[in-house]
Amino acid sequence: MKNFIFSFLALLLLPAYMSGQSIKGKVVDSNGVGIPGAIIGAADSRTSADADFDGNFTINAKVGELLKVSMLGFDAVTVPATAAPMTITLKESGDTVLKDVVVIGYGTRKKIDNTSAITSLKAEDVTKTKVLNASQAIQGKAAGVQVTSSDAPGSTPSVVIRGLGTALGGRNPLYIVDGMPTENINNINTNDITSYEILKDASALAIYGTRAANGVIIITTKKGKGDKVTVEVESFAGFRKPLKTMKMANSDQYVAYTNAAPGTINYFAANQPYNTNWFDEITRTGSYSQNNVSISGASENVKYFFSAGNYEEKAVLNGLDYSRINFRNNNEYKISKRVTLNQNFSFTSANSSPKPLSAFTNAYKQSPIVPVYFSTGQYGVSFRNSDDVAGPTGEKGAFNNVGNPVSQLNFYDEQQRSITLQGGLRLDYEIIDGLKFTSQFNGEFYTWKQYNFEDTKNIWLAADPTRTEDKYLSTANTNLLTRGREQYFNWNLTNYFTYNKVFASIHDVELTGGMEVSVKGPREKLSIVRKNVNPNSNYWSLYNEKDAKGVDYAGNVVNLYDIKFNESRLASYFGRFQYKLMDRYLLTGTIRRDGSSNFAKDYRWGTFPSFGAGWIVTKENFLSDVKGVDMIKLRGSWGKLGNQNVPLNNQAYNSGLNSYLGGSILYEGTTISSQIDPSLSWEITEEASVGIDFQLLNNRLSGSFDYYDKNTNNVILNTKPYPTSGITLATPAHVGEVSNKGYEIALRWDDKINDQFSYWVGGNFSHNQNKLAGLKDLELSPVIGGNLGNGQNTKILDKTSVGQPLGSFYIYEYAGIDPANGDMLYYDASGAKVVQDDLDLTKDRKYVGSILPKVNYGVTLGLNYKNFDFSVDGYGTGGAKVYNGKKAQRFSGENIEASLARDFWTLANADASNPAPFNQVPVASTYYLESGDFFRINNITLGYKLPLNETSFVNYCRIYVNAINPFITQKFSGFSPELNGDGNPYGTQGVELDAYPTLRSFVIGANLKF
Repeated sequence: MKNFIFSFLALLLLPAYMSGQSIKGKVVDSNGVGIPGAIIGAADSRTSADADFDGNFTINAKVGELLKVSMLGFDAVTVPATAAPMTITLKESGDTVLKDVVVIGYGTRKKIDNTSAITSLKAEDVTKTKVLNASQAIQGKAAGVQVTSSDAPGSTPSVVIRGLGTALGGRNPLYIVDGMPTENINNINTNDITSYEILKDASALAIYGTRAANGVIIITTKKGKGDKVTVEVESFAGFRKPLKTMKMANSDQYVAYTNAAPGTINYFAANQPYNTNWFDEITRTGSYSQNNVSISGASENVKYFFSAGNYEEKAVLNGLDYSRINFRNNNEYKISKRVTLNQNFSFTSANSSPKPLSAFTNAYKQSPIVPVYFSTGQYGVSFRNSDDVAGPTGEKGAFNNVGNPVSQLNFYDEQQRSITLQGGLRLDYEIIDGLKFTSQFNGEFYTWKQYNFEDTKNIWLAADPTRTEDKYLSTANTNLLTRGREQYFNWNLTNYFTYNKVFASIHDVELTGGMEVSVKGPREKLSIVRKNVNPNSNYWSLYNEKDAKGVDYAGNVVNLYDIKFNESRLASYFGRFQYKLMDRYLLTGTIRRDGSSNFAKDYRWGTFPSFGAGWIVTKENFLSDVKGVDMIKLRGSWGKLGNQNVPLNNQAYNSGLNSYLGGSILYEGTTISSQIDPSLSWEITEEASVGIDFQLLNNRLSGSFDYYDKNTNNVILNTKPYPTSGITLATPAHVGEVSNKGYEIALRWDDKINDQFSYWVGGNFSHNQNKLAGLKDLELSPVIGGNLGNGQNTKILDKTSVGQPLGSFYIYEYAGIDPANGDMLYYDASGAKVVQDDLDLTKDRKYVGSILPKVNYGVTLGLNYKNFDFSVDGYGTGGAKVYNGKKAQRFSGENIEASLARDFWTLANADASNPAPFNQVPVASTYYLESGDFFRINNITLGYKLPLNETSFVNYCRIYVNAINPFITQKFSGFSPELNGDGNPYGTQGVELDAYPTLRSFVIGANLKF
């Protein structure tokens, strides 16, 4: 009986014994990072376990038994249990919306729980295109975001989010880099970026108050991860050439065109000895390269990331060079279970040797019959010899006033260097479960130095081959040296609490509240111009120690500019409420109160509220089981935003006046020449927005649709003083209203054919209607801009501008060619066709379009097949106008394009599309206004991953080739329809004059991991 009982118990306990072995392992993602909370189940043993914070687990199961491992946001896998410690890798699932996190102001939020319009771009989106500034790489990747870039080395792209909302104020978005507000991101190596978030609507932006009206871009840089040291290296090199060039008239065409001009005094002989292609003479094949290395890793209490990068470029314009060195260090220290300290630091040094971009315009204008050098060795100039060819003696004088662009570049000697330091500390303290306190300090120091040496005497000699040194005035300067310096220090301190709690399993609440102080330190600028310095650069200073006694050269200073701009302080209080009910109803409320030192005492505080609401419709029973509908979310928001970067009051005085009044002397005194508006403050924008996010067809089709109405009703413009006030200068005041209305669409299809082949196709489209919606009944001081350098202007902002887009062109309307004589005709105000001399400056000009496009769109497609990857990105705009300013420069002896030289009006060619040659300054008209529409392939990438063993020394190697801007379709006949100019819609933006051409680049590079 006893043996039977023992045998029976043994049979009962045998399964428990067999399933009682401890199987250990770790669950990691594709990057080797542990996945906390992963569920491990053993069906036969009927046991389960959860992975800990680092992904480690222990489960009682049999060796060889199948374990099912699952985690939300990852594809589940089934693997046999082994006696040895296991490492189980989970791949991210297609249902990315459930796990994606977006960075919002002072925190993060699950993408599915977000009620605002945010475009989130990851590291691969900004590193794929090999450019200097990350904002260049996101062109076409975000709906509602217009990026206008220049390929000039070191330039800063213009970013406009949901339309231009101000006429004279700052137009750039606020950049937040690891918590630090900054003005631009030229100092950031794109390889160090892990996420790039674009906050677009008021619900997301109002947390930044007075600085948010132009949008906010939040950039997060990389941190250490994994349980081992990882070394990553990227190196690439490429060459660059202009994407489009102008075919100019050759010598024969130039002579025929110029000789045909009526009343010409510059007759040229046929068969000229020179045929110079000036564009080729001032350009070269550009080259650039970049090398980056990073070291990262993590232990139980420390995460570390170090990176260094070097960028070198020799631009297509001769002599224009640029280089940049970056260093970044991000560390995270887990001081205790509840206290974490993050530290970040970056150093950037940039060097450049600028060259005047006007050389491009001069190369366009200069005649091909002028050589680079005459046979005498002197620089070629536009002199006409007695035999009617270009020559150094110039008996018949100059035939145009264009300089030698090669000489211009050779004599221009400028060097610039800047250093940017950014760093910060962030302390996170979890007071109790769900309640966290964060304190963060960031600082930014910038210093810039420059010199420009002008060889005045030799420039004077080079401009005229007949000049000799003895004719140079002894009292004139032999040279000029300009030395400049600029520096500032900004800092930011933020303290806030975050509380998150789920009540009764259905109420998910998060509260954020805190305060912030931002200080833009006094910006110091110093510029000194000194004459007659020692040509040896070792002695370029105000005091020359070469002389035994020392000579003070301060008396040779011809210009001194020394200014210190006021410090600007911003004190802020902010709070945010985020609520989710039953995992489907969403509510967000934000309020920020800002006080700015820029404004008068009674007008320096403002309050900026917003709210947003969302409904995850697919969580409802009536949609939860509908096949093909994976996620639909409706959202809407309203809020107020501010722009404090606006024109400020400036009290101006005229002093030292003395004159006679009725025979008596009026003694020296002070006269106020401007008035101030004590109510001047920031511009305020109100925005309402609605949107829908969706994922369909097993998450393969995803997208969003947004509509917004954004209005700024207190835009600052300059007003004229009353005539009887005796005041002469204009006064800024809140008198304008600017409206932006539009919609955005984004779609993407991701599909996986099998484990070896996947692909995607995506695109976005946005439409924006911008206009100056209204003006108060005040007399504006007109803003006249778009200067062409020939006495003509192309833009105006005054009371007639109401209803027009900002930066609209205001010019004469071209009416064709007079068939009788080939003259250009224009429409006057009555609609009659008149000649140039009959135009009325005040009545006959019209608004004819703006540089601001109505439409922006982008496309992307790509595939991954085995170890190969391929992708294409494109970008385009529609509805913009651009002005061919360089083409409008000819009025006497300048060169023309070959297309014009082949088809111009003559008695024998009365049906020509171009007017007869002329010798007068052309008026600014629609003859030179062209469509700015274009579509360009921004980037083509082909990569191959070498099949390496993960245990080898080099465990990852990807080789790639890139073609950047390889193709473009454009209507504009100039270099590029992307004409940012000075970035001012009432300046040179949209006018091709002294513009750097868009470049086509080809790159080969490699990524390595150790």
